[in-house]
Amino acid sequence: MTYWYEGPLAAFDTETTGVDVEEDRIVSAALVVQDMAGARPRVTRWLIDPGVPVPEAATAIHGLTDDFLHRNGRWPAPAVDELADAVAGQCAAGRPLVVMNAPFDLTILDRELRRHRASSLDRRLEGVPLCVLDPKVLDRHLDRYRKGRRTLTDLCAQYEVELDGAHDAAVDALAALEVVRAVGRRFASRMERLSAAELHTLQAVWHAAQARSLQTWFARGGAEETVDTAWPLRPELPAAA
Repeated sequence: MTYWYEGPLAAFDTETTGVDVEEDRIVSAALVVQDMAGARPRVTRWLIDPGVPVPEAATAIHGLTDDFLHRNGRWPAPAVDELADAVAGQCAAGRPLVVMNAPFDLTILDRELRRHRASSLDRRLEGVPLCVLDPKVLDRHLDRYRKGRRTLTDLCAQYEVELDGAHDAAVDALAALEVVRAVGRRFASRMERLSAAELHTLQAVWHAAQARSLQTWFARGGAEETVDTAWPLRPELPAAA
């Protein structure tokens, strides 16, 4: 019997102009598909000229400048359209979709679809089951008492996954995929009884609990930051009155 963490997986990642899913834009993205553990991954990349300036702070992270994107990036509308279709295609094929910190990447893709195509990710996935595996949520639930941060870099170190060239969308997507496989193996006694679809449902519950716990921690420190409990996609904000 092949368990989900040894079978076919796809992984999706973006690099962006910032961390606000409502206002920031995608500048690069990648989809990595692996038919089974150890198989050669197939990688598709998108480079996008976002149509807005790329802040220096964002360029310092992923290295993509305005000039480079103007010369090499695609127009946002067709690129985002193609990217959403590629993600939906993997879901339609029944491959679980690995997304590190899914509420960020999936939501910013949804907002780009609304911005450039008057569409939405839900509409693209209509009739197609979404099955997401988020290494951040899985690790935080399964090893909840471990101290320290849980960025992709931290998780790669924890699970002995190579991460050479972080903040490249393809590199990060492949690393997240391998982390998910490693999580499955490390916690096999708890993972073998569950399907990827069952895990998708459980992660929504786990993420909500994790978000509420973080919100409480912020409140104790006097911070007013709000932590969204939605997973794997944040709902659209209501239109301003």
